[in-house]
Amino acid sequence: MRWVALTAVAPVAWGTNYFVTHEFLPADRPLYGAVLRALPAGLVLLALCRRRPRGAWWWRSAVLGLLNMSAFFVLVYTASQLLPTSVASTVMAVAPLTMMLIAWPLVSERPRAAHLVGAAIGLGGVGLMLLAGVEGVSVPGVLASAAAMLMSSFGHILAKRWSGGADVLASTAWQLAAGGLFLLPVAAAVEGPPPTLSTSTSLAFGYVALVATALAFAAWFTGLRHLPAGTVGMIGLLNPVTGVLLGTAIAGEVLTVQQLCGLVLVLVGVVLGQPKSAGRRDSRQAPPRPCPTSVPRERPLCAIPQEGRRRGQGAGPDVYEDE
Repeated sequence: MRWVALTAVAPVAWGTNYFVTHEFLPADRPLYGAVLRALPAGLVLLALCRRRPRGAWWWRSAVLGLLNMSAFFVLVYTASQLLPTSVASTVMAVAPLTMMLIAWPLVSERPRAAHLVGAAIGLGGVGLMLLAGVEGVSVPGVLASAAAMLMSSFGHILAKRWSGGADVLASTAWQLAAGGLFLLPVAAAVEGPPPTLSTSTSLAFGYVALVATALAFAAWFTGLRHLPAGTVGMIGLLNPVTGVLLGTAIAGEVLTVQQLCGLVLVLVGVVLGQPKSAGRRDSRQAPPRPCPTSVPRERPLCAIPQEGRRRGQGAGPDVYEDE
């Protein structure tokens, strides 16, 4: 459960990111917005872990940086500017099913019944929230959010497959740094000089980089290493819940009865996809076999302690034959 709690930090932080991006960051600079999110976060994590990639992690960091950071951040930034906070976050809620389907062939994790039921209930709740009469929904914004969801789902499962042999904090730092470095020349060529940042915009970028990126992705990839992809995907449903509640509490968006019912269904789906399946998984593991109290003559299962040898020296040759 502690891995579940740690992983939940990520979708909650991402849910707040939609509101901060929509309200405080410049709408016409998605490339620089992604650079200022990825590169500072990667440099901070690199300063903490003080490790550089080795071997295959040079090209793996490049691939994951493009999928999970570069293209993903640009698409999320665009979606956050074109869509209301609630809609932008709920489109990403299809990620649990997507991650389960991708994890099946890539990391050999078959979707569990509890995960599928929880995902179906959660998606029903997302549908209620998304179809709650929100006006002026931008089709390009929805497409950008859907593309971000598909790209990140594939990138996250790929990171889970490659997670062995690398520290989570270090691999997260490498991805963020690579993603930011890839975007920097593209942003300079397309958007020109970096934008002039006011105090509020600088603070907003600081929050997005440190909390919604560095902390969130470190928690997310840690969860992917210790939990099944289906479980992590279900935790991701807290993203739309956070986005809708924050949009209602701060941004002045109206929470209808239909959206409230949808929120309840999403939370039910998250609960169904978590502790019970984890408990069943643990219960299926065979308990360790206890060491037998007596040592068979032909095939001993336990070594005889040194003290027992000394005490048994007068017991006859059988003791030494069993050893």
